[in-house]
Amino acid sequence: MKHNNKYIYPRTIRVSIDGKRHYDINEKEKLPSVTTILSQTQSAEKTEGLRKWRESKGELEATRIVDESGARGTAMHKILEEYIKGDGYLDLTKVGKEAHNMAMKVISDGLCNVTEYYGLESTLYYPGLYAGATDMIALHNNRMTIIDFKQSNKPKKREWIEDYCLQLAAYGMAHDYMHKTKIDKAVIMMCTPDNFYQEFVIEGEEYRQYKYKWLGRVSKYYEQKSRNRNHNEKTKQSS
Repeated sequence: MKHNNKYIYPRTIRVSIDGKRHYDINEKEKLPSVTTILSQTQSAEKTEGLRKWRESKGELEATRIVDESGARGTAMHKILEEYIKGDGYLDLTKVGKEAHNMAMKVISDGLCNVTEYYGLESTLYYPGLYAGATDMIALHNNRMTIIDFKQSNKPKKREWIEDYCLQLAAYGMAHDYMHKTKIDKAVIMMCTPDNFYQEFVIEGEEYRQYKYKWLGRVSKYYEQKSRNRNHNEKTKQSS
C-alpha cells in the first residue's frame, strides 16, 4: 500500500484533565478529545443502558469484559498499523492471537479496497473546540476517506453505532479545516473475535447529517462545561 505524505499531521501529547482525555496542541491549547465530548454528552437513555448492563453482568465480570475488549482492540489496531507500514508485529497472548486473526480479516475484506494512505493514528484538531486521532486517512475506492478500525464482541446493527459515525464526522471536519480538504466519506471496518467482518460506509447526505449532529454535541459539551464552571464559582463564593 502506497504512502502519500501530502499532508503533515502534528505531533501532540495526550493529557488527562479531571480524568478526561485531552490533547496538548503545540503547547498552546489543551482540547478535549472527540471521545471525551461524546462520553460527556451521551443521552440519559444510553447511560442507563450501560448501568443496567453492568448490573446484569456484575461489576467484576463487566470490568473483565471491558478490559479484555480494550486489550483486544488495542492489539488489533497495532497489528493493522504495522501491516500497513510494512512492518511485522507478533503478540502470542490469547488476546493477541484473537486480535491477529481479526486484523487479517480486516485486511482481506476491508483494506483490499484501500490503495493509498495519507496518515495512520494521525492527530486532527479544530482550534478552540476538539481534537482526536483517527486510525487512517486514505483513498478507499478512489475517494478520500476517514477510516476507523473497531473490534466488537458481537455484530452491530447500524442504529447502534451512531457515536462511531459522529466520531468520524468530527475527524473529517477537523481534517477539512486543517488541510482545506472536502472529505465526504467515512468507513468503519469492524470485526468480532469469531472473525465476523462488517463494514459501514457513511457518505452523502448521511455523512452531512452526522456533521450537524456532531456540532450539536460539541455545543452541548461546552454549555455543560460553562454551567458547571458557574456553579462551582457560586459554590466557592457562598462557602
